[in-house]
Amino acid sequence: MTEASRARLLAGLGLLVLAALVASGVAPYDRATWLLEVAPALIAAPVLWATWRRYPLTTLLYALIALHMGVLILGGAYTYARVPLGFWLQDALHLGRNPYDKIGHFMQGLVPAMVAREVLLQRGYVSRRGMAAFLSVCVAMAISAVYELIEWGVALAAGSGATDFLGTQGDPWDTQSDMFWALLGAMVAVTLLLRWHDWQMRALRY
Repeated sequence: MTEASRARLLAGLGLLVLAALVASGVAPYDRATWLLEVAPALIAAPVLWATWRRYPLTTLLYALIALHMGVLILGGAYTYARVPLGFWLQDALHLGRNPYDKIGHFMQGLVPAMVAREVLLQRGYVSRRGMAAFLSVCVAMAISAVYELIEWGVALAAGSGATDFLGTQGDPWDTQSDMFWALLGAMVAVTLLLRWHDWQMRALRY
């Protein structure tokens, strides 16, 4: 992929995310929940835009980040427990609840693990792939744990008003299953995507 085509692809991804964000914010189910859910995208997007020339990431990672933002934006628009895709999965898989939030937590493990792996290897903080994989999973799980602590803090501050943000749907083990799905995402990042990621990092150096 040439630099020009890569720039066009990244610009297209950015415009798609921006369009989705604007559309989701027109009439979300709950404005406060929308803001809480899309906050990571609102923070990450300007940082990525400001650093894409000086500290470029692989095209694969940018695409995964954009996909993660899309998951967050859709969840913010409907609240996770009401996303139509989740109801379709619930019916198709005969589940007792809308599982869309698990997609979000899977991405919450996959994308931070990919970011950590790329930074650790590209910046030379570690040289061994095994150690990079271990630390990447640790970073992803730490982020997942911090997010659960944030949810706990919001629940304490807002009381019943935090129901849509928490999205537990009556599941007493929701926190544990959220972290399990994040772990699955992180493991996919450092195993199934490993060769593709390595190839893209090598290409980025030249």
